[in-house]
Amino acid sequence: MQKKQLAYWWCQFAGWTFYGASLMFFIWVFHLQLTSIFAARILLGMSFGLIFTHLLRLIILRLKLTPPIFGRQWLQLFSITLMVCIAYSYISSTIVEWLHLYDPEIKASIPERFFLNLANDSPIIFVWLSIYYLWHYIENSRNTKIDSVKMESLVKELQLKTIKAHINPHFIFNALNSIRALVDENPERARTAITELSNILRSSMQAEKMETTTLEKELSIVKDYLELEQIRFEDRLRVEYEIDEDTLDQQVPPMMLQTLVENAIKHGISKQINGGLVRVISDFTDSHHELIVENTGHLNGNKGLEGFGIASTINRLKLLYGNDAGFEIKNINGNMVKARVTLPVTAISFLK
Repeated sequence: MQKKQLAYWWCQFAGWTFYGASLMFFIWVFHLQLTSIFAARILLGMSFGLIFTHLLRLIILRLKLTPPIFGRQWLQLFSITLMVCIAYSYISSTIVEWLHLYDPEIKASIPERFFLNLANDSPIIFVWLSIYYLWHYIENSRNTKIDSVKMESLVKELQLKTIKAHINPHFIFNALNSIRALVDENPERARTAITELSNILRSSMQAEKMETTTLEKELSIVKDYLELEQIRFEDRLRVEYEIDEDTLDQQVPPMMLQTLVENAIKHGISKQINGGLVRVISDFTDSHHELIVENTGHLNGNKGLEGFGIASTINRLKLLYGNDAGFEIKNINGNMVKARVTLPVTAISFLK
């Protein structure tokens, strides 16, 4: 902010100095006589120009008329600029009269001088305003391009991390070991487990290609994942679903719910000697779609907020929905952890 202020004042002084120098140049070109009165009028015009354009800028900032502006804002800007021009011309005319900065032989009245100054100086104010707005539009355009490049870079980085995170080698090895143990004991269940693992891997690979998917599809992946984990944890893992069927058509970020469930298993159930419960809830609350994953366990300070699982969820929600979505994770009921995501409701549910 200080750099912008410094740049602004440099431009102000340079611009009005150039204006004064230009008048001096034309005096030299047309072989006019530079009198002390004329020099004082030039200095007065430069000083008043700097003061009143700065005043105009303060009014623009106060009324939030910086670019981009639309509709009636243009009329408001024009009216304000015209009033500044009138004030500039009137006060400068009064100062000229007060300091006697005029040729007595061709003295004009204050009203005559006022209209003459208004006609001569108003274009300079409007030129200043045009340059000011052009600079803002260029800066906004440049910042938009920079933000776009940063956003694109963030999206690609997030997509890459998402793929790497969801193809968790430890999970795959555990799943394959569980399936191998089932091959002789329960071949039918082993074949089903292979299908479940295949579905999860396919969804992980496709996650980078989609911004959102339906909750129904996301939930099927979560169920495949939990079915595989139940092979490993057996009776130590209990699963409950509380799903409002009207929410199945809602759009959600792909693999997000699976990430929260995986986080619940990794940081919750796996650390409990007797295992515990994972509960998945989907419902409408306060004009939002609410997704909740509850698990047996306990948050240890900020450790539950560390790791890519939680960070990716927060970043993806911010990227896709801005301030329209939210995330929180906290301890509840003594020995339970609750991760809660709120998403904007898509219109399809109201058209059913």
